[in-house]
Amino acid sequence: MFENQYIQQRIEKAEQLRNMGINPYGNRVEKGCSNAEFLSRFAYLKEQEEKSAPDEICTVTGRIKFLRLMGKAAFAKIEDESGLLQIYFSRDDLGDEWFKAAKKLVEVGDIVAVTGFPFITRTGELTLHAKELKLATKAIAPLPEKFHGLQDKELRYRKRYLDMIMNPDVKQTFLLRSKIVSLIRRFFEEHGFLEVETPMMHPIPGGANARPFITHHNALGVDRYLRIAPELYLKRLIVGGFEAVFEINRNFRNEGMDATHNPEFTMIEFYWAWHRYEDLMDLTEALFAYLFKALNLPTKLTYGELTIDFSTPFKRIAYRDALVEIGGVPAEILDDTQAMHDHLQKAGVELEGKLSKGQLWGELFDTFVEEKLIDPTFVTHFPIAISPLARRNDDNPEIADRFELFIAGKEIANGFSELNDPIDQYERFKAQVAQKEVDDEAMHMDEDYVEALSYGMPPTAGEGIGIDRLVMLLTNQHTIRDVILFPAMRPVKKDQENQEEQSEENQ
Repeated sequence: MFENQYIQQRIEKAEQLRNMGINPYGNRVEKGCSNAEFLSRFAYLKEQEEKSAPDEICTVTGRIKFLRLMGKAAFAKIEDESGLLQIYFSRDDLGDEWFKAAKKLVEVGDIVAVTGFPFITRTGELTLHAKELKLATKAIAPLPEKFHGLQDKELRYRKRYLDMIMNPDVKQTFLLRSKIVSLIRRFFEEHGFLEVETPMMHPIPGGANARPFITHHNALGVDRYLRIAPELYLKRLIVGGFEAVFEINRNFRNEGMDATHNPEFTMIEFYWAWHRYEDLMDLTEALFAYLFKALNLPTKLTYGELTIDFSTPFKRIAYRDALVEIGGVPAEILDDTQAMHDHLQKAGVELEGKLSKGQLWGELFDTFVEEKLIDPTFVTHFPIAISPLARRNDDNPEIADRFELFIAGKEIANGFSELNDPIDQYERFKAQVAQKEVDDEAMHMDEDYVEALSYGMPPTAGEGIGIDRLVMLLTNQHTIRDVILFPAMRPVKKDQENQEEQSEENQ
């Protein structure tokens, strides 16, 4: 692992530091002010005749990103979480012995603590004049060459730590993600919702149509499934007496990976007793307005080549109307399963097994409508056949009181008035079990959940919002890997590892 010649050279330098009595991995180093605080605090010097403040002593810490050595002095740029700061150090300040050693043994990538005072250079840059320079951590792996940075996408995802060191914008994306999650949490708490935690390992996979990951519980001697959704547990809490709950956490689905899918992803799910799905749409609009105001975002947001108008209220359209008005599907075929089947086959869609009317609607929607929904759009009145947990519409039993929110051609949220009839729920679970012969993602029978419903769940509405896709929208990122710190990656073969190391060295 440490056979690389450049790493060996740095290991030798670390050993030389030890021989000098300097621990290259000491821990008696304290952080003073941040680089951003330093730049803000002493910005006034640029406006003054006196361009230094020798009595204003402070300490900054950071990683050396640039180093320019001269005869008796040196300039460096160090970076902490808040940004870059220039430092200046010289033989006169550090002493002849340490200055000579530092020139040889301290290099780009090392983490240092620098104590000194502020001054303005001849070029007008606010800089810290070092009176003391301490090595906090010796980096034995060299950073990629500064002019090319780290650009290989695959390598960036595999070595996110290096990606963050070399690409400051990456850190900004994840700082914003953290802020978005915090704001979402605050929004729901302010609206009277209780944050809860439900199991990650389920005896029965449920709450969504998806293929689960399977693990084994040694103490119990049984298989368990990493949760694909928390829905059925959250609704048990509504049965138990909580009237407004939410959970922000991970879901796991053993399915393909693409620009908007990762096997583990973050969602918020929330359930609201004594409310209907229309109330959820209003609440979702309020959430977006809250986020845009708190983040100071314009209502017309650029996303790649698109301009998305987030002005409220969002458009609302019934599923059937969307097929006709947006997808261009002939209205006269929507009650004819054979005609829909033929229409899909002409479009090159391969269908397996005999599909119901509602399932064919779903195929038509995925093929002709979804990618055209650019501005935020609530699509309502889903077919009951593809909504196994949603309440039937009172006027049309083939329709569910359900919506999905689409933005930039992707589903962002899914919500509905919850099915609280235990008999109806039991029958739908049975239908899902029957479907498993042709659809291995169909739901399992969950008799314990049906029993919970039999004790009575008040009228309730529930919704899930994909945090990762939401962050993608608000940060103008176009692959889910750019908003997940450590996305799932295929295992690296040894020869590929060698190629990546060579690529990294040549950057």
